Amino acid sequence: MNFSLERNFKSLQRIAYGENENQFGDLRLPEGNGPFPVAILIHGGFWRAKYELDQMDKFAEDLTSRGIATWNIEYRRVGQEGGGWPGTFLDNAQAADFVRTLAESYPLDLDRIVTIGHSAGGHLALWIAARHNLPSNSILKTSENPLSLKGAISLAGVCDPALMHEIHVLREVKTGVSDNPTRDLFDGMPKYLHSRYAEGSPIALLPICVPLVLIHGSLDINVPIGISEQFEKAAKGSGDDVILKAISSAEHFKIIDPESDEWPIVVESIVNLLNQ
Repeated sequence: MNFSLERNFKSLQRIAYGENENQFGDLRLPEGNGPFPVAILIHGGFWRAKYELDQMDKFAEDLTSRGIATWNIEYRRVGQEGGGWPGTFLDNAQAADFVRTLAESYPLDLDRIVTIGHSAGGHLALWIAARHNLPSNSILKTSENPLSLKGAISLAGVCDPALMHEIHVLREVKTGVSDNPTRDLFDGMPKYLHSRYAEGSPIALLPICVPLVLIHGSLDINVPIGISEQFEKAAKGSGDDVILKAISSAEHFKIIDPESDEWPIVVESIVNLLNQ
């Protein structure tokens, strides 16, 4: 799975990191010789099959035009064979670690890598950064030497899946419609699957021990900002370096739109994190 396409950057390569048809990523390289800092991008969509990595295309193109290589990853999702628990997590870990392999052929700076995810992808961006804290017997622990990161950025992320599960339970009671994406991801409820939620939850794996940035719109009705506020409090209490940037004018999607008025806040956060 490989193609090239000219944009406002040197090249785009679609590269498989695994054998499944959903285990691939789009690598965009800036103009120049590098080595380039790297942003691993993870799309949202409540981990469900109908949402794909093209959600982050404009995001990736903008960052790459600014001199940042982007690795926009796809992964098995709920509704696909192997998606959900544990495949969605395993794919994200594998895609992140694959950056080392990419660096053998492309000019990537392995000392300047961040994960950036939106919504469900924000959950996974933080989880990738936290997975070194997994218990040794966890099914999700695939490496004793996971990729080193400069930090992680959650954009309206599901920082606490158990709390998101409860929010959806309340919505189900209110609407009468059974729809709980978090329950679908973990294949059950927190009270029956405590270890799964503990191993798959960034807030349960604190301290993460790399700088963290949470960017969240105050008008977000998809993932309430309170989830990021609770995570910030817990992360600070664990000793982590964490910043929450609440944007009063933003709902769920403005913070991934390069044409929005809020975009400069996102870009500044990314650049600052890479340059720490």
